[in-house]
Amino acid sequence: MPRVLHTAQALVDVVVEVPALPERGSNVNATRESRYAGGAVNVLVAAARSGATAVHGGAYGTGPRADLILETLAAEGVAVADLPVPDADTGTCLVLVESSAERTFVTTFGAERRVSAESFARLEPQAGDLVCVSGYSLFEPTRDPLLDFLESLPEDVDVVLDPGAPFAQFPRALQDRVLACTSVWTSNADEARATTGLDSLQDTPAALRRRIGRRGAVIVRDGAEGCIVFHHGRGTRIPGFPQTPIDTNGAGDTHTGVLLAERALGADWESAATRANAAAAIKVTRRGPATAPTRAEVDAFLS
Repeated sequence: MPRVLHTAQALVDVVVEVPALPERGSNVNATRESRYAGGAVNVLVAAARSGATAVHGGAYGTGPRADLILETLAAEGVAVADLPVPDADTGTCLVLVESSAERTFVTTFGAERRVSAESFARLEPQAGDLVCVSGYSLFEPTRDPLLDFLESLPEDVDVVLDPGAPFAQFPRALQDRVLACTSVWTSNADEARATTGLDSLQDTPAALRRRIGRRGAVIVRDGAEGCIVFHHGRGTRIPGFPQTPIDTNGAGDTHTGVLLAERALGADWESAATRANAAAAIKVTRRGPATAPTRAEVDAFLS
């Protein structure tokens, strides 16, 4: 069975809930603070809980933050391919969650940025595997090792790009180099619009598909409205399941993890997207990033 492999950074999310972001130079009192394993962990946990074999290929350190990440992955049956960085701990992501459930990130770099093409290669991708890539990995110093690794992959390995907010700001030449390796694009609506320069969400999937170098599909999430799945020259809107959100942090990662798990298990794109929409709807009602539902929970929700 194909596996879900992730190359991106596993971080510790320090989640601080605030009524609203403070004005510059002012103060706000938090109502809650929590710490979770996050980043690539969110996608991998979601995939594993849906029944896929999931492996993390990014770097991790030696310290209490790395220990939290390894404990979280081990508890979900997610393997790690790389070796620990001996003299540094994993970095953090400060997540400010407002009462509207919107979130803002402040990220520090740590051991997770100390990677090489050789360390990524320890994932040993096989035909049919789904290799996940984050746009946040396209900053130095992870950019060049990641590109070298991606460009070495055979055609029968699917590269899944989650561009994140930074991708649209990268030079066109860098975007093209990444997209030439990409089989699947999965993003939210704002990221799709920013990369294509198009205002109409309906037009973005076809424009993105034209830029992808390999065979593939484009999935654009539209919040509670669901998502658009575009492949084989046509787009299909897959309805969402609106909920009253508590915390949207990790909802997109949950969607991606379940989407890819379903594909690894043999589902078509439309069926996979339906389950991914349901999983994301459940996740926004839970605090914390790596809180994706299990397969049984998605089954019960859809029934």
